Amino acid sequence: MRRGQPRKRRIPVRKRLLVRLLSVSALIAVCSVAATAWLAVTTTTSALREEQGQDLAADMKILARLSGYAATHPSWKGVDGTVRALAVKTGRRIALTTADRVLIADSAPHGTALPLGAAATVDPLHTDTYSEPGAQLSGVDPRAVGPYRLTTGERERMDALADKMRQCYASQGVEVTVRRAPGGRPVLSDSDGSPRSAYLPEECGYYMLITPTATEKKAVDALAEGTRTCLLRNGHDFGRPEFVSPDPAKPNRYVVAGFDKLGKTKSARQAQPCADSALRAQLDPYVAPAAELFLGIGDRPAPRFDMSPANKAKIVGAAGLVLAVTVAVTAVVAVRLVRPLRALTAAAQQPPELHVRVPVTTRDETGILAEAFNDLTERRERLEAQRKAMVSDIAHELRSPLTNIRGWLEVTRDGVVAPDPALLSSLHEEAVVLQRIIDDLQDLAAADAGTLRLHREPVRSDDLLDQVAAAHRVAADAAGVTLRTEPWAEGDGKPWLDADPVRMRQALGNLVSNALRHTPADGTVTLAARRDGDRVVFTVADTGTGIAPDDLPHVFDRFWRAEKSRSRRTGGSGLGLAIVRHLVAAHGGTAEAGSEPGAGAVFTLRLPGVPPPDDQ
Repeated sequence: MRRGQPRKRRIPVRKRLLVRLLSVSALIAVCSVAATAWLAVTTTTSALREEQGQDLAADMKILARLSGYAATHPSWKGVDGTVRALAVKTGRRIALTTADRVLIADSAPHGTALPLGAAATVDPLHTDTYSEPGAQLSGVDPRAVGPYRLTTGERERMDALADKMRQCYASQGVEVTVRRAPGGRPVLSDSDGSPRSAYLPEECGYYMLITPTATEKKAVDALAEGTRTCLLRNGHDFGRPEFVSPDPAKPNRYVVAGFDKLGKTKSARQAQPCADSALRAQLDPYVAPAAELFLGIGDRPAPRFDMSPANKAKIVGAAGLVLAVTVAVTAVVAVRLVRPLRALTAAAQQPPELHVRVPVTTRDETGILAEAFNDLTERRERLEAQRKAMVSDIAHELRSPLTNIRGWLEVTRDGVVAPDPALLSSLHEEAVVLQRIIDDLQDLAAADAGTLRLHREPVRSDDLLDQVAAAHRVAADAAGVTLRTEPWAEGDGKPWLDADPVRMRQALGNLVSNALRHTPADGTVTLAARRDGDRVVFTVADTGTGIAPDDLPHVFDRFWRAEKSRSRRTGGSGLGLAIVRHLVAAHGGTAEAGSEPGAGAVFTLRLPGVPPPDDQ
């Protein structure tokens, strides 16, 4: 890295402003997507479950209604009106067919194809959708009563008996209601609808209400005979008459009774299938044959998705939460980003003479900007100090010759000193010094403004050295210093420059003059030039006192002197080396100084070389 260039700091990736902004944007996007996905899944799942539940409930109602029709009718004749009414009520397409797909009834127009598969089988002898909604069981629909239906006279007698028992229960402080079973028999129930069987006041005669009527007894006897025939056919003979009774746990189910007392529970379990089979055979003439139920969407419009108030509240809440998180995160990041910028703005608005600096609290782009601002403030402070020192030095340099000229002119005017040739020569020397200072300042001003004019032409390096040595030979002899040039190496060739010969002689001459001033008598000043790749290197070395290491970085500064007490006659104006650096920089080269205390100093100029002209 070259001297004077700022060191570039590498910002960690996680500290870069762009990465932080992208991270915040990604966080907001992830939160938004996650919230949206969660809401979509929640609301869609709830809507689907609700719709599926409604469709399933409607399907079960259709199956229960048709099963009840089949249980109370010996055939499907006349079911068309029921099918169409159910289709209008539920919005579903309903079709009934036999097992071999012969159409019985259909709510759709004639010729409409059936759905691919049947939704259920309507068979009241092998289902129980009346007492167990939503399930197809192996029992018998309680509405299929057949020969067990009471006659009108039996129903009236049983109703009168039930009303009498209700009044008897009421007198005992027990509230009961009377409901009617599918077969026409009245049943006493509690207020919640459960059968009244836990409390049986003897005086009320409840047993009279559960005694089978003649119609029921005839049907039960026929069921028992059918059961016995089945048992004998399957090789079961219990050696005594069988009898059946209603199952109190399941409606429309009869069990073969009397085996528990005989210790034949296993035999009773074996006999139960025969009782069920005999019951189905007994009821079969009174119910419609089994049919296949087909369900379709129908011609109703598709259900429109309407969000419930709860789902709307979820969406509003999630959106508000995402917005709050976004605002909070953005506010935190914005505050952290804006705080150092505000500090920079406040520091920049301070008066320039204060040279305010800002604290560096971060390692991102803002921190680098704060460091750059502090560096700029430091350079400005240093330049301001140099400007003040330069003004003071210029005033000092100009005041000395002007004071001498004014003093000698005043004493001459007063007649104290005669204007002899020696006085005039002294005044002329002071004027030359003043002119030289002004010329140097003018050259520096032109170099700073970029208006320093160069008249370039091909120049041979050895010619420059010889011309500079010849120009300073008299001064070197007067100081007792040997001034010499080093010979060229064999085969190295003569390096050429594309340069302004006058400005190059001025630069080399300033170096030689500086070396002569700092080299004691019997010392040596050596001029040399050599090729270094595509560059030409000039060196001016002396055997003087050298330059201290702390002073080397300042030798090319304006008005700088190694010894502050040295006068301008022995130390120069302090502008020569500054002019050298600007002249060399104008030619695209560099100027360097090296020294060891007590071993002299070496000044090196590196300039771009060019090939020799064609005529050389």
